[in-house]
Amino acid sequence: MIEGKSLRHIVRAENVEPYSPANHLETQNRRLIGPETVGAKNIEIVLGVVSKGGGAQPHLHPGIEQVVYVLEGRARAEVDGEAGEMGPGDSCYFPPDTPHSFTAISDTPVKCLVIYSPPYHESSERGVPQ
Repeated sequence: MIEGKSLRHIVRAENVEPYSPANHLETQNRRLIGPETVGAKNIEIVLGVVSKGGGAQPHLHPGIEQVVYVLEGRARAEVDGEAGEMGPGDSCYFPPDTPHSFTAISDTPVKCLVIYSPPYHESSERGVPQ
């Protein structure tokens, strides 16, 4: 770990302000990589922490691909009517314009990386189509 030094291409999660995204319950996200953090133009990476029963209500992202990679906990993902459980090391691809949802099912919070391409610029104010 590099201490006491600020590098423009290294982002520390604890230095990123958390937010609760629109259309999500019991979810705290931190935008690690994106246009505003490192100047990324084609990718956005978010660290998400989702409490049991929380997650993304059914919605879609127009023209944006999304991947969720589970680091800790267990979740249920549904994509275009197909559902399955996920655990640490599992990932799920959400195609553009495709209805999906994500729900934490473990007693411990789900910690996951969420990748968008192109960047989504998700926020607590920005709603998503359902």
